[in-house]
Amino acid sequence: MSGGPYITPRALIGSPRAKDAVAAQQAWAFLGPARAFAAIDVTTVQGRASTALMTRPAYDNALACASPLTGRAMDAALAALGAPRPAFVGLDLSATRIMGIVNVTPDSFSDGGKFADTDAAIAHGLKLAEEGADIIDVGGESTRPGADPVAPDDEQRRVIPVVRALAEKGLCVSIDTRHAATMGAAIATGARIVNDVTALADPAALKTVAPTAVSVILMHMQGDPRTMQKDPTYVWAPGDVFDMLAGRLKACQGAGIAADRIAVDPGIGFGKTETHSAQILTHLALYHGLGCAVVVGASRKRLIAAFSQGEPAEARLPGSLSIALTAAEQGVQIVRVHDVKETRQALAVRRMVSSV
Repeated sequence: MSGGPYITPRALIGSPRAKDAVAAQQAWAFLGPARAFAAIDVTTVQGRASTALMTRPAYDNALACASPLTGRAMDAALAALGAPRPAFVGLDLSATRIMGIVNVTPDSFSDGGKFADTDAAIAHGLKLAEEGADIIDVGGESTRPGADPVAPDDEQRRVIPVVRALAEKGLCVSIDTRHAATMGAAIATGARIVNDVTALADPAALKTVAPTAVSVILMHMQGDPRTMQKDPTYVWAPGDVFDMLAGRLKACQGAGIAADRIAVDPGIGFGKTETHSAQILTHLALYHGLGCAVVVGASRKRLIAAFSQGEPAEARLPGSLSIALTAAEQGVQIVRVHDVKETRQALAVRRMVSSV
């Protein structure tokens, strides 16, 4: 494989110093004028990945020696990294938003089926909204490693009453599904976002979503839930994931889904070893180069236990907060979490500290 250059912002600068650094040509704007980055990792792949760190002045000097094609590609990537993001499903993205998880499944890895009952799931969604969730993500099929697929009819029996009830309360509801029939049913009952672990790869799913006004989250997954953790392989995981998402983004836009309706999710833990996921988390800012909102969902995931002391899912809150803060630091617009109240507090403190 050969690819790149892939550009990951480094040396991030917050307000109020960002504008001065950009004006002095010591940094580039990052997702608008309020933030900036003073250096970049430039990664190229020729059978293996090679990364060089460049400051803004060093980049300007190097660009004079680069080929016109390379120069245009890098300038385009930097322009995408600098542009502010439009609202996503009506939500202003200047601060990190929270997506709260409601698993209406009997075999969820994170809560053991605690909200498989319709009334319990509805109550939990309302509680998450009260705690500060901007989006409620409702799913009826477990996509944990090794999970068996769920028939769309069964999935709909689980999720549609929950989607309807939460939407009727005026909440912004997302349907977490890879089945076109469930997408259509959820949209008809008030879902405003389709969150698909297969990135609308099914032509029926793309055909279902494109003519509507709903937004979509395109996630990267290598393989399927039953097999995805059996020896996943990448040349350079952050770049391989970037390329796949770029391809799906192009396909969705070609089908008529406007860029401001699309967000991307690199799929932490989906067909990735812990090392792959760690590499991606280190390069989250890379994905802003795709020009749309970025979502990260790593709440309570197994990689937290792998990096710590093997804690069960219910004891992974500190690690989950660490990843959410890492994502926010790199400009991620939406974090998908189980623990909304705690995440909201952590993000509020980070926002206060980074603004002075």
